[in-house]
Amino acid sequence: MIVKTHAYPRAALIGNPSDGYFGKTIAFAFSNFQADVTLFSTPELEILPARRDRSRYRTLSELANDVGTYGYYGGIRLLKATLKTFHSYCEGHGHRLHDQNFSIRYHSSIPPHLGLAGSSAIVTACMRALMTFYHVDIPRAELANLVLSVERDELGIGAGLQDRVAQVYGGLVHMDFDREQMEKNGVGIYTALDTQRLPDLYLAFKETLAEGTEVVHNDLRFRWERGDREVVDAMARFAQLTDEFCERMRTGDAEGMAETMNANYDLRRSIMKINPMHQAAIDAARSTGASAKFTGSGGAIIGTFAAPEQLRRLVDALDKLGMTVIRPAVAAAEEN
Repeated sequence: MIVKTHAYPRAALIGNPSDGYFGKTIAFAFSNFQADVTLFSTPELEILPARRDRSRYRTLSELANDVGTYGYYGGIRLLKATLKTFHSYCEGHGHRLHDQNFSIRYHSSIPPHLGLAGSSAIVTACMRALMTFYHVDIPRAELANLVLSVERDELGIGAGLQDRVAQVYGGLVHMDFDREQMEKNGVGIYTALDTQRLPDLYLAFKETLAEGTEVVHNDLRFRWERGDREVVDAMARFAQLTDEFCERMRTGDAEGMAETMNANYDLRRSIMKINPMHQAAIDAARSTGASAKFTGSGGAIIGTFAAPEQLRRLVDALDKLGMTVIRPAVAAAEEN
């Protein structure tokens, strides 16, 4: 038996990073890149290494460059944690698993550590492969929670539900993480939105600007839990910006959506220390009249542009910083 699955990166459009703090966000999965997982029956269970899991190099410089791109931890830890979490979930929910072993490997074209949710894409694809192999159905909202628990609970990576919901549901998703709803049901209120109402979007990144999400989120969580008023108030405002963006999207107010996205980034900057290189990318994009904010917490940026000529100016401005600009292709919504 051979199982092949995939998951896409996600871009946070508005409201981030309030998803882990009872806020509201809108995000979408996009198909310009993807993480693939292949699982096939074998006599013993084996996790096969991928490029991120190299242990042999031609030179010391090559090792240093590899660590600079992928960090000290590759994808094997993600697969191991996913397998363990899936097993625990099935034991706790009365799913009897057959005893056929398998080998599993992954491949990802998603630029790493740039705030595109590349790690959770690998976990999501792995979960889908295991569900198929063992014939286990997990509801989408529950699956998103399970994917989050792999990184947050098993690996200690600070994160919220937004990435996992966007990748599990696909398409463009509004997420309301209302405290009462979350504490009562353990999931937020997730609503598919019409992608035809989106403004013209660009996404830009440079792999050398990578920064692990835990660098940002672990400190933010500490401040939130200690009741830092600046952070608490900011999270409420992020949710308000999501409401404003929704209304402007409903009415087709592209200029208003751009203003709201800029406000999202400016608010983020007021409560977090921003890497100067990341700020330079935001400044360069805005100098062309485009809007700009982070897609997540790793340095990739997303924004709107008003016309093809503005996009050309944007590409030129960001090219001077060595950044790649793409038009994100919103992925189709996943089936239930």
